[in-house]
Formats: sequence, C-alpha cells, structure tokens
Amino acid sequence: MSWLRDRRVALAAVTFFTLLAGDAWRYSISWYGWGVVVALIIAGWVAIAIGQRVDLRRIPIALGVFAGVVTLSIVWSAYPSASAIGIPLTLATMLVGVVLAHTVPLDQVLRALGVALRWILGLSLAFELVVAAVLQRPVLPLWVDYDEPVPRAFYWSRALLFEGGRIQGIPGNANLLAFAALLGVIVFGIQLAERRVGRAAGWGWLGAAVLTLGLTRSSTVIVCAVGAAAVLVIVLLARRFSLRGQLVVYGVATGVVAGIVAAAIAGRETLLALLGRSDDLTGRLDIWAAVIELAQQRPVLGWGWVSYWAPWVEPFDDLAVIRGVAYLQAHNAWLDVWLQLGVVGVVVFGILVITTGVRTLAWSVDSPRDSTETPTLRLLPALLLAVLLVHSLAESRLLIEAGMVLLVWLAVASRGHRTMHRAAVTAARAR
Repeated sequence: MSWLRDRRVALAAVTFFTLLAGDAWRYSISWYGWGVVVALIIAGWVAIAIGQRVDLRRIPIALGVFAGVVTLSIVWSAYPSASAIGIPLTLATMLVGVVLAHTVPLDQVLRALGVALRWILGLSLAFELVVAAVLQRPVLPLWVDYDEPVPRAFYWSRALLFEGGRIQGIPGNANLLAFAALLGVIVFGIQLAERRVGRAAGWGWLGAAVLTLGLTRSSTVIVCAVGAAAVLVIVLLARRFSLRGQLVVYGVATGVVAGIVAAAIAGRETLLALLGRSDDLTGRLDIWAAVIELAQQRPVLGWGWVSYWAPWVEPFDDLAVIRGVAYLQAHNAWLDVWLQLGVVGVVVFGILVITTGVRTLAWSVDSPRDSTETPTLRLLPALLLAVLLVHSLAESRLLIEAGMVLLVWLAVASRGHRTMHRAAVTAARAR
C-alpha cells in the first residue's frame, strides 16, 4: 500500500538525517533530546519489523558473527560498564540496517537519502549564512558551558562563510558536512539521471552539494570522491563484458589501485601539500600511534567493544588529546576494530566487508532480467560502499551511526539481490 510505503520512506529519511547530522539534534535539543529522537526512531523500525514479520535471522553469516563477537566482548572488556552502553547501541544500529534492507527497496532508499540530504545541506547553508551575516560571531552548541579558552573544535559554527574558512553546517563538523555533500552528489546525480526529480530541482540540489563540498574543503572526502569515481568507471566497464571479461577488469583495477596507493605513500608529503594538509595528516599519525601501542597490549581479543570511545573511562579519557581536544575515535575504522576486538575482530570484520563488497559489485554490475531496478539506480550500492570504505581509512564512522547502518543495509540487501540473481539464472537455464 502506498501510504504504508510512504511512511517507511519518511521514517528512513528521518533516520538518515539523524545518523548523518546527529549533532544537529545534540547541539540544539541536548543529548537527552537526541536520545528521545533515537528511541522513537528505533521503536519505529521495531514496529515495522514486527508488522512485516521480518526474519532477523536472514542476514549474512559474517554479519551475524561480527555482531556475536561485539556482544561477547563484554566478557573480556576492560570497561564493562561502557561496553554495556556501547554494545546495545551498536546492535540497535545494526537492527535498523537489517529492517531497512528487508522492507525498503533500493529506489525508496534513494528517495529517503535524497530527502535527508536536502534537509542537511539546505539547513547547513542557511545556518552558516545566518551565523556569518546576522550573528557575525562563532556559535557554540546550546546547553553547554565551556571554560575559556574554548578550542575551535567545540564550536557549532565558527562564522567563516565570508572569510574563506571551512564551514561546518548543522553537523558542526566540516568533514561530516563534506561527507553528506558527497553523498548528495551521488544521490542527486542518480535522481537527475533517472528523472526522479525535476530538472531545475535536480540541478539546483546537485549544485548545492558541489558548493558545500567546495566550502568544506575536506581532503578526506576529496579522496573518497576519487574512489567513488574509480568504482564508477570499473562498474561501467564491467557491464560491457561477460564474467571472464569482468574478472580481467577487476584484476587490472586491483593492480592500478595498488600502484596508486604505493605511489601515494611514497609521495605522501607532496600529496598532502597539494591537498593543503599537514604532513602528520592533521594529527592522525599521533592518534594512530597511540591506538597501535594500546592495541598491542591486548592484540587477540582487544579491550572490549565500546563503539564511539567513552571519554569517562580509561584508557579513552586521555588516549588522544590534541590541542586540548580529546578525540574519541581512532580516525581509522580498522584500527578501531583492532583496538576493541583484536585480531579476531579485524578478521571477522574484514570478511564481512569483503563479502559485502563482492556482492555489492555484482549487484551494481549484474541484474536479473525481470528486475525493476534500472542500470543507473544500481550504481548506488557500489558508489556508497566505495565512499564508506575509503572514508574508513581516515575516520571510524563506518562503525557508528550512518556508516554502520549503510554497511549493514548493503550487506543484507546485496545478499537478497544475489539470491534473486541466482534464482533468475537457474530459471533461465531450465528453459
């Protein structure tokens, strides 16, 4: 029924907005208000799961094993009270991704993402304009009282729109706003190509996303955009060949990527200079060194899952402090998994990512003959996964909020597509 479908899409849009711009809620209505919003969203997805009789066991084995390791880690956690908070939040986040995959088709996920990203980008540009033109001063989050001097990272907006500085928008972080803008370029571009929106609106929002990318100037997201562009080329090339030709394309692409990575490492200083960043990756090298040193103390099973670092417990209270700001992530999802779940967690998580990647690539390249998904629409899964994985090398967002939901959605939805594709191939051979 269309009204029921529209309600699911509306809930998905609110979910994506909250996951991609959570600080918009936390900075405006406090952490308690954000908690109420999140609780209502989770309740909505639980209600859908019950109403649609979603079988939560229909998930990839690797995803189930990873969830199991996350849950069991409380047994050996060095901070069980923090794990008792982080583990349920992670499982709830995974639950949203699973239900989303089972109840909202690809075209409606695209629609929900489009709605959420329009609100995020539109409100961010309006917010920065008001702060710079009307208030003309930096703005701190509401409901907080920081001691002077306040670190720059604590400001919701630094009123830099007219000064050539990086804007932060309603997410309160230039990198997070840039990530949303890049997703906007992908989503709005597909909607425009599919004629799912009017040309004026489509080009207008695509322009807004590109403008936001320029105003945030995030080097990490620039690299993510390059990764997404490379995957786009690979998918379009692979579609032209049979399976054997596709394997050749994938092999050549792997070799090229390995060469580019090696060249980037060798010429790191020159590359960072071109991107306008310091040779220590804006403090990341220090954070990575601290995380590696700590992870080596408990390398097999890790310190226990906590998801986003809990700043009130050791060792996270002073693990990564730069210029008075305590950073609460490893700025690399893989290091974060190693720290929290050890080598066991890295292996399981790696299997989850690899199997999801293989199925997602097949989803975007191949399709059953009776599929209602158009070739342009099927670009979305591969492009989203490319952005998530490249982003995971410099941020740990793959493990929380939007990153985790999208990863789980891709894992479960790609498995469903693979099953459908195999059934179509079998039926075709039977004829």
